[in-house]
Amino acid sequence: MSILIKPIITEKATANSEVNNCYSFFVNTKANKVEIKKAVEAAYGVSVEKVRTINVRPDRNTKYTKTGIQHGKTNAKKKAIVQLAEGEMIDLYTNM
Repeated sequence: MSILIKPIITEKATANSEVNNCYSFFVNTKANKVEIKKAVEAAYGVSVEKVRTINVRPDRNTKYTKTGIQHGKTNAKKKAIVQLAEGEMIDLYTNM
């Protein structure tokens, strides 16, 4: 089971990494904070101070078509915000 799926690279996540030394990742929905911490430390060789997780609910939508009403939804996701120790950093652009 791979814990880390991919890093989140948005304006908000980049600003958070520069100011607060926190990096955001999409992670496996069944992973807990301890597993996420170990996976980040193993993948990037840094020491993690704190891990915060967010469960993102699936978006539901309805389409009105010729054949009738179609219901659908996206997959649920889990995000992890990882705070690193002082002086440590991850270069996400070279480790992809």
